[in-house]
Amino acid sequence: MHTSDLLKKVRKIEIKARGLSSHLFTGGYHSAFKGRGMSFSEVRQYQPGDDVRAIDWNVTARTGEAFIKVFEEERENIVMLLVDISGSAVFGSHTQFKEEYLTELCAVLAFSAIANNDKVGVMLFSDHIELFIPPQKGKQHILRIIREILSARPTGRGTDIAGALQFIHNALRKRSVCFVLSDFLDEKYEKALRILARQHDCIGIHVWDALERSLPDVGVLRVADAETGDQIWVDTTSFRLRLQYAQTFDAHLAVTQNIFRRAGADFLSLATDQPYIQALLQFFSRRSKVVAHG
Repeated sequence: MHTSDLLKKVRKIEIKARGLSSHLFTGGYHSAFKGRGMSFSEVRQYQPGDDVRAIDWNVTARTGEAFIKVFEEERENIVMLLVDISGSAVFGSHTQFKEEYLTELCAVLAFSAIANNDKVGVMLFSDHIELFIPPQKGKQHILRIIREILSARPTGRGTDIAGALQFIHNALRKRSVCFVLSDFLDEKYEKALRILARQHDCIGIHVWDALERSLPDVGVLRVADAETGDQIWVDTTSFRLRLQYAQTFDAHLAVTQNIFRRAGADFLSLATDQPYIQALLQFFSRRSKVVAHG
């Protein structure tokens, strides 16, 4: 992609994502994630009904009047976007390929995060770590993230989710919100996810194309595995084959959902031919209620 074309695409995504992120922010992002803890804000005079355990005895002794310490929640979060850019992640059949869909999704989340005064970082991975950008604030930083995702060309073709989760676990020092965006066509990452979810707030976002679930009846096709390159002939006129194809997808989705549930992490599945903003609004609304009662 030429630099001028890339910049036009980044600008287009920025305009769309900033508009959508304002809806997402007012629609629940702010209240969907807890801050990292409580920090000291100020002291004020004691009032009837205040918790006596909050009395600042040093100030009280110095002034001769009762004062209490006031704490406030640290709202600043660290948001990490873990983006699968392996071969299967860029497969698509509609006007919007997975990679562009993923980029928009990341942009909306990132702009929502900086509106909340959060830091945002990104890690791109395939069967190894392709790129890691540490969390920062600011519009220019978000635009760089969008550029990197759009222009990413993986050097690896496979997918190693466990390796990506282990890397980010070692890289993050403070509790963070980790969005893992992938089609999750991988195995043996449950242990790594469980370890990461114990220290961080993890959300899996499963992104898939309609062709991955519904095989069209178009005769005999030669199809290639997006990651290995292996090719086989497939007779799509077979109803049994098409049914088995859909059942395999549904079974994989159910397994992935269970992996995240058992790890204590959230999970959201999105098809690339469907608008994602409504699904995100509903997701954050549900999370807000959990946080409010947590």
